[in-house]
Amino acid sequence: MEHKILIDAERLKYPKSGIANVCVSLIKGLDEKGSDFEYFFYGPKKNIPPTKKKINIIDWKFWQKRISINTKSFSLIHTAHQLSKYFHTVRAGQKKVVTLHDLNFLHDGSSEQKVEKTIKTVQKNLGNADAVVCISEFVKNDFLKNKKLFTLKNNVRVDVIYNGLIFPESAEFKSDHKYSFIGKKYILNIGVLFPKKNQEALLDLISKNDRDLVLVTSSAKSAYKEKFLEKIKILGLEKRVHILENVDNNEKYFLIQHCESYCHPSLAEGFGIPPVEAMYFGKPVFLSTLTSLPEIGGDLAFYFDNFSAEHMQHVYASGMQTYGARKDEYMIRLKNRAMKFGYQEMADAYEKLYKELLN
Repeated sequence: MEHKILIDAERLKYPKSGIANVCVSLIKGLDEKGSDFEYFFYGPKKNIPPTKKKINIIDWKFWQKRISINTKSFSLIHTAHQLSKYFHTVRAGQKKVVTLHDLNFLHDGSSEQKVEKTIKTVQKNLGNADAVVCISEFVKNDFLKNKKLFTLKNNVRVDVIYNGLIFPESAEFKSDHKYSFIGKKYILNIGVLFPKKNQEALLDLISKNDRDLVLVTSSAKSAYKEKFLEKIKILGLEKRVHILENVDNNEKYFLIQHCESYCHPSLAEGFGIPPVEAMYFGKPVFLSTLTSLPEIGGDLAFYFDNFSAEHMQHVYASGMQTYGARKDEYMIRLKNRAMKFGYQEMADAYEKLYKELLN
């Protein structure tokens, strides 16, 4: 009998989100593999990319939060993130996999009430899991340190499978926008304008050099954005900071292709997709030493040990010099490193896990 596997990709409701990207990568990877399993993806049909093989789509409907779809025929259920509101119950003999992206709520100064509420949600997902997949060694260590907050199965497996990206086919991207900063040397940062992303440190950095700063952001916590815009004024950087919102993929690749460097001084990152994309384009990458970022950059990235303007400028200047001296070699090595985080690698690792659980 062929095993049927259900993958909860309900986050595709928010197609620009990081988790939606990971779901699309997993669908594409499993679709291209040719497999012993029959896969069913649960999510909004309109946002699921067309597939070639025997991948079935169960279209998400808003009322299914109340009345769940029937899961009787599935041998294994894979929940794509730890805060899912679906598939909390498992039938006898069914296996369950949950992907854990982060436990940021324990570290971001959330209220006690919010922490308790979030622990309850995570518990509903992890409590009956046979395997918890962490998206980095950092997340795994954080989970093991905080395991006592959850009641888990005795023999639960804890694995690491990195997020997988679908890299662009082309190397040259065009844009219809007439950006004032193209042709200048600019530093790029991609991510929500949130305190944990620490973009304001980049304002201190460019106050010590002559670079422009381009931020690609989707949504922003308004209080942080106000503080950020205020700091731009105080430092007199209005002409050198460019905030772009809701940029599509082609435009994003165009901006990566033309930047001098990619800087990601984040304070908390479960994985961090944008630095991998920048590495794929062979761009020098500057990261914080915090959470999962050193796993991504390895010995090819340059690291800020603290966020004082002087230190960051020192790291930036010496990093650009090191990169510039052996640029061709760096570009090849950066691209090769990025390829380790590809969608096929991720799909292979998940399918191997499914097989081990079902045998």
